[in-house]
Amino acid sequence: MFFSVLLISCLLENVFGYLPGVAPYSFESGEEVVLKVNKLSSVHTQLPYNYYSLKYCKPKEGVQTYSENLGEFLSGDRIENSPYKINMLENKYCEIICQNKFSPKDSEGFKHAIEHQYHNNWIIDNLPAASILDSDQYVTTQYTGFPVGYQDEKRNSYIYNHVNIVLDYHQVEEDGYRVVGFYVEPLSVKHAFNNGEVWDGKGTPPLLSTCSTSETLKFASIKDHQKVGNGNVVFTYGVEWRESDVLWASRWDVYLSMNKAVPDKVHWFSIINSLLIVVFLAFMVAMILLRTVHHDINGYNRVKTSEELAEEREESGWKLVHADIFRPPAEFPMIFCALMGTGVQIVVCVFLSIFFSALGFLSPTNRGSIMLGMLCFFVLTSFLGGYVSARLFKTFKGKEWQRCTLTTALAFPGLCFLLFFIMDMLTWSYGSTDAVPLVSFLTLLVLWFLISVPLVFLGAYTGYKVDVIDYPVVTSNIPRQIPPQPWYLHPLMTAMIGGVLPFGACFVELFFIMSSLWMDQYYYVFGFLLIVFCILVVTCAEMSIVLTYFQLCSEDYHWWWRSVFTSGATAAYVMLYSVLYFNRLESNMAITYILYFGYMTLISLGVFLMTGTIGFVSSFIFTYQIYGSIKVD
Repeated sequence: MFFSVLLISCLLENVFGYLPGVAPYSFESGEEVVLKVNKLSSVHTQLPYNYYSLKYCKPKEGVQTYSENLGEFLSGDRIENSPYKINMLENKYCEIICQNKFSPKDSEGFKHAIEHQYHNNWIIDNLPAASILDSDQYVTTQYTGFPVGYQDEKRNSYIYNHVNIVLDYHQVEEDGYRVVGFYVEPLSVKHAFNNGEVWDGKGTPPLLSTCSTSETLKFASIKDHQKVGNGNVVFTYGVEWRESDVLWASRWDVYLSMNKAVPDKVHWFSIINSLLIVVFLAFMVAMILLRTVHHDINGYNRVKTSEELAEEREESGWKLVHADIFRPPAEFPMIFCALMGTGVQIVVCVFLSIFFSALGFLSPTNRGSIMLGMLCFFVLTSFLGGYVSARLFKTFKGKEWQRCTLTTALAFPGLCFLLFFIMDMLTWSYGSTDAVPLVSFLTLLVLWFLISVPLVFLGAYTGYKVDVIDYPVVTSNIPRQIPPQPWYLHPLMTAMIGGVLPFGACFVELFFIMSSLWMDQYYYVFGFLLIVFCILVVTCAEMSIVLTYFQLCSEDYHWWWRSVFTSGATAAYVMLYSVLYFNRLESNMAITYILYFGYMTLISLGVFLMTGTIGFVSSFIFTYQIYGSIKVD
């Protein structure tokens, strides 16, 4: 138990070890500025690789891996040292790093990376490299690394073997400078030495005739580009320092906003669109509650006149099912309780993750913190999952409480772990850094079995000690026969209607979230996301209440599972949207299909449990209130 507490404490320290705007580092003039290299990534394959899996120049002291948190390992990050020597305020021009001799295997590796548009991801002072790409027509700037190389119109591959490293700095004291910008201008140049000299890669290299040691290499001055093929390739670099007015606290702004590629008004449009849906549904709910339900309750509670009693007028509507409304679900009551417990756990986990991200404690500027934060929140909220499932199961008069608790603790996490393990083995077979190391796997197992599972049982023990939920009406021993239902109240129809509006309330933000997951972009507007999440909760609740009321008016009291599937159908729309979004990846590799749709299936399942739980809780509160307001003979 002590080990488990120690582990979760270390993980939380990694999660909240970053506070926005805290602990900048000031370099002195001439001080070494370390350049680190991260994974090679491609949006078209979703298979990141180690930087040195390609035959790049390695540091003379050997490749060393920097310590990473669990979130970085799960994201496929592998941060290592590099041979590039950079010092504060010291410009360099055409510095030779090494000369590598490419074998056919090396050449094929570079050709494959260039064909699938792999990018280098470099880091200086925790700042990722943006790229300045030159061509004959234009110059563009990207904020997600820089390409390994490029292909011409004849599909010949060329490697970027020279980089101009451009660093922006901001002076804060007499001899204190902070890095506030990091750009890489990759160039392809077929290097040659003066007077046709030959270098064996050892000792001091001769001077190059293809670039000057006194000025920055320009794209226009390059005569021949370095084609990928067998033979020697010389790697060079230059360093340029530029003074900037950007403050250290604002240096991430241009990366997060992609230099305002997506204006804020797009997110405001999403908010307004969602609010309109909520207002429309709120109006419908208000009409039901203030007019229809209020009218029904007054009619049911009104003392009948002698004439009405003589006529023995038969009642109709939702009051007739009062003796069956809280009858436990006939099908899979234990699974229902376990899913609702897990759903409550996911709702709280997602809310806490978005809330702390909006405050800045979880940020894309701290690699892996968001994923690690969500993992820790899910583990710590296991107590709620156990409590809710146990309280429901006891109310359903279930007997096998140990089995229900075990199902809550193992079902959803077990399915996630199984699919994750299968996909991890697939990525491992491809040699990708996306494959999680054994130590990280063991850490996940420890979090699951030594922290999450005990918390579920602790929550279940607490839930079983609490009294059962006291219903406002008594359930009869004999179930009432349900009359034939109209076609528009078919479960499939209500699910289609119940899921489309919640999806419509959040699909704009969903696009940006999926872009951050699959297109190597940053998502940072967590304040907007928090608002959209609240709107999603309200929309799911309103849709579930409206459709549950219509169902009860039709004298169908099987609302437990129906309320879950009504709002949970939002996940089906998310999955359908992911099918359309997959076209943006432009991939034809089977492994990419498996990874993408495997993870999107897990995400959609989580969305189903989250939205389905919201629908059930809101419907339960609604039915509890309306049946508690009527007089039953």
